[in-house]
Amino acid sequence: MRRIVIDTNCLIAILPSKSPYHKVWTDFLEQRLEICVSNEILMEYEEIISEKTSPAFAEAIIKTLINKPNFIRVYPTWRFGYIVADPDDNKFVDCAICGRAELLVSNDKHFNILKDIGFPYVRVLRIQDFVQILN
Repeated sequence: MRRIVIDTNCLIAILPSKSPYHKVWTDFLEQRLEICVSNEILMEYEEIISEKTSPAFAEAIIKTLINKPNFIRVYPTWRFGYIVADPDDNKFVDCAICGRAELLVSNDKHFNILKDIGFPYVRVLRIQDFVQILN
C-alpha cells in the first residue's frame, strides 16, 4: 500500500467527485492508499476546508480521515526546516520524513528545493502525475 503525505491544496482538489484527481480520495476510502497526517496538517486541513466550503463539511472530511485504518497519525520528532521560502510548508516535509511516506503530493513550487537534498530524501509528485501512477 502506498503511503503518502498530501498538501492541503491537493487534498481540496481530490474531494469533489467530478475532480480529475478524485481517484486519490476514493483509493484512500477503499484502503488502497495510506495518508500520513500530523496534528499541524490536520488543523490546516480543517481550517482551509472550512474557509473554502463550510465548517460542517470540513468536520465531516476530518472525521472520515481519522476514522479510517489507513490514516497514519505522525508525530514528527525532527524539524528539518528545508523550505525557507515558505516555512509553513515544512510541516508536510517533516511528516513525510517521520512518517516514512513514499512521497509527498503537492503542486507547490516551494517543494522543488527537495530535489537538491539527498538525505533524507523526500520524493515530491504533482497531483496530476500521482493520479497517472494510480491509473
